[in-house]
Amino acid sequence: MNAFPNRRLALPGILAVATVLMATFFVPAWADDIKFKLSGDMEVPPVPTSASGDGMITIKPDMSVSGKVTTSGMNATMAHIHFGKTGVNGPVVITLTKSGDNGWMVPEGSKLSAEQYQAYKAGELYVNVHSAEFKPGEIRGQLMPPKAGY
Repeated sequence: MNAFPNRRLALPGILAVATVLMATFFVPAWADDIKFKLSGDMEVPPVPTSASGDGMITIKPDMSVSGKVTTSGMNATMAHIHFGKTGVNGPVVITLTKSGDNGWMVPEGSKLSAEQYQAYKAGELYVNVHSAEFKPGEIRGQLMPPKAGY
């Protein structure tokens, strides 16, 4: 039996307030999961190669970076995330570590600086995989952030 018969619980109002509070204080920080392809066509200048690669890099709002790249058709010697727009070469941001015969991983604890994070948001970071035959890089893939609203 209801102890307060003349009072009704305003459940819809309570739910609305709870939803606003949850949205205000508990909004999750979504990470960007970037899937990309690497090819010799993307190198600057383009490289005539049948080598290719697939990558998955995750960049979180706290600027931490994780992920991997897998290559095929090449004997890779090094791999990096670089600063640079499409069609432009740039300096190394993060050196990837070898993982198996055809894999490269972002080292645990890797983080972008504020300037590098802004470059990423502008589409100005890329992954480059090097070989003995093509020392400056044999395959490349641009890290393009997801478009807002998708």
